[in-house]
Amino acid sequence: MPAAIRDSVEIIAENCEPALATVMFMGGAGGSLRAGVTTNPVRLTRSVKEALTHVSCGGAPAYVWPGGGITVMADVTDMPSNSFGYVPTPALVAPIEFTMRLSDYEALGGHMEAIIPIEQAIELAERKIAQVVDGAWPTAEKNFKWGA
Repeated sequence: MPAAIRDSVEIIAENCEPALATVMFMGGAGGSLRAGVTTNPVRLTRSVKEALTHVSCGGAPAYVWPGGGITVMADVTDMPSNSFGYVPTPALVAPIEFTMRLSDYEALGGHMEAIIPIEQAIELAERKIAQVVDGAWPTAEKNFKWGA
């Protein structure tokens, strides 16, 4: 490489900063999801808009878009690996969390009978992975053993 070009390349290299490509997830909390939180989904929407309820996605900060409903945007790189799932509707299933005071949850018409201590929730949340016992996948269901 000629010296004049090398000097230009070195100057450009010195002035380059690292770049990061990311993916932003944008989605909404539909009626069935909101009904899973409270008996009155509109109250949940209002509590989000009034900042009584914090919304996150897989623990990552979520930007709540203005307007009707609960539409959020989050940086996928801030979320745990394999955070998303899907159902044959077809639909993408994203982890959207609503965090609020217990008293606010009760006032929203929250499902108080379903509340359990955090220690019990962690115990119940143990991840189950199908393991092949005999043969290669895909095999008959009898060849799968469910375990940790």
